[in-house]
Order: sequence, then C-alpha cells, then structure tokens
Amino acid sequence: MRQQLETELPDRLKLPMRFDAAALAAEVASLDEGDWHRHIFRRNYEGDWCIVPLRAAAGETHPVRMICANPSQTEFVDTPMLDRLPAVKAALRRFRCPVLQARLMRLSPGSAILEHCDPDLDAGGGGARLHVPITTGQGVTFLLNRRPVPMAPGDLWYLRLLDPHSATNRGKTERVHLVVDVVMGDWLRGLMRDGLPTPAHPE
Repeated sequence: MRQQLETELPDRLKLPMRFDAAALAAEVASLDEGDWHRHIFRRNYEGDWCIVPLRAAAGETHPVRMICANPSQTEFVDTPMLDRLPAVKAALRRFRCPVLQARLMRLSPGSAILEHCDPDLDAGGGGARLHVPITTGQGVTFLLNRRPVPMAPGDLWYLRLLDPHSATNRGKTERVHLVVDVVMGDWLRGLMRDGLPTPAHPE
C-alpha cells in the first residue's frame, strides 16, 4: 500500500540536503573521455549524452548493462570506477537508504535530451530518482511537465520522472548530474516532508 506522502508529492521537490559541488566537479574533471559511455537510448537525445556507471547490477561488467539494469534486478554493487572518485563515493554514503543504480550523467554543449518518460522509478511505486547537479551553467534548461526546474550545483532534488521531461544545454559548459536511484524508506520520507512547502495559514 502506498504511503500517503508518496501519493501527495509534487512532481519536483528540493530536499533539505547539500553536497560539496566543487569537490565533486574536481573529480568529474579528472575523468578521461574513455570513462564516459554514450547513453544507450539514442532516440531520447540529440548530440552527446554520456554516463559513468558508479553502482550497477551485481555481476555486470559490460558498460551497456552497467548503465541500464534489467528492471527485475534487485542486487546492486559499487563499480570499480567509484574507488577513483572518493568525494563522489562519500556523497553516496550520505544516503541513508538502499542505493540501487548510481551514475554520473553528462549533457554536452549543444546537446538535448528529448521529451520522454521514465516509467521504472517513482516514489509512489516504492523507489525514487534523485539528482545532485554538479556542473551547470547559463543556457542549461531542465523541464518537467514542460515547466523549468531551477537546479543549482550541490542541490538535491526528487523528480517524478515518469512524467514528461526534457533538457537542453545551449551553453558553453558541460552539465553533469549525479543521478541516484534509491528505495523509499523512513529517512527519505523525512527529507521529503521537510522539503515540502509550509502550508499557508488562513487569515
């Protein structure tokens, strides 16, 4: 049975938790181009949209399967890449809930993620997809239900991505997010409650 909170969540929610974007960006800058892998769903984007898998399905070694696990997969482990990125690893350890997949996602200048829906994770179904922006800039726009989400480096956002969403990078710098799929639990529900707008008191 769904928790009442999950059924009443807005489509986007900034959570009361911050990350050291500068430390994360320094590690991203240390990566080689060969560490990045093109997103496999090429119909969903134009230009360059790439991923570094950080947690993947247990036993997987091929980058494609590390990027996109079978929906029936239940066991996830750190990838060898995570040991090269201690600040990113420390950031993931701050999530006090089961972490399934985790990856860095880069949208290069002049590229666009076309409008689509991700049906596999939603708070109402027991999971959530969280975004930590690491690098962004002017010219980067993320739309959810065709309304912009103003994500700044170091923020933590819950986004209901089974709804239509898209992104464009018309700027001159890369847009990189740490994207984390987690299992809903009391800790995350507490963050979500704290992040909800305070209802206005009637006059």
